[in-house]
Amino acid sequence: MKLYQVSGYQEMCQKAAALLCSQIAEKPNSVLGLATGSTPIGVYKLLVQAHERGEVSFGPLTTFNLDEYCGLGKSDPQSYYYYMNENLFGSVDIDSTRAFIPNGKAEDIAAECAAYEEKITAAGGIDLQILGIGNNGHIAFNEPGEFFEKHTHCVDLDEKTIAANARFFTHPEDVPRRAITMGIKTIFAARKILLLANGAGKKDIMQLALHGPITPKVPASILQLHPDLTVIWSAE
Repeated sequence: MKLYQVSGYQEMCQKAAALLCSQIAEKPNSVLGLATGSTPIGVYKLLVQAHERGEVSFGPLTTFNLDEYCGLGKSDPQSYYYYMNENLFGSVDIDSTRAFIPNGKAEDIAAECAAYEEKITAAGGIDLQILGIGNNGHIAFNEPGEFFEKHTHCVDLDEKTIAANARFFTHPEDVPRRAITMGIKTIFAARKILLLANGAGKKDIMQLALHGPITPKVPASILQLHPDLTVIWSAE
């Protein structure tokens, strides 16, 4: 594990963006696993700026997003499809046919999950996976439980996760209760993992995740076993 404790959100974003640009420079046709939420927004902004300066091209990349809310269509401002287009895809030269996000409106969610796994396998697996961490230790939407979920699946969101995400919605009752998410085994299979954490409120869960027992009650704790984990944490 490589752990970088930085002085603030901007420094976290700068270091993360630099690592991503290095990955793309080293392997222009990388397969990247992408995250959403408030934490990576600054990283994506810096990547857009790097693209505008001609320093990085997204054209040869393939990307897979971690998750999507069930029931939200692509045009819904709270969908992760919309989020990615607003914060990254709409401003860079990515090939939209190789930018994959689960379909939260799929009629057959189980089939959508299986197909998503097949696409990741067909792409050769994920080279670098970006992750955030929830206050309850979830990564993607893998919530605390009795066992580690293996593959892409549909999950009932934890009440703490719903409460945390309510700030993005007009009314708390608008927050979806279910989501499609990559499973722990799918995430862990990435050749490199970049975990980002921001704020003093993450101190306790980061301590548990990185130094506590490995348990599905703290899903992120499994990352202790990953052979190429980089953590960038701003505790301010």
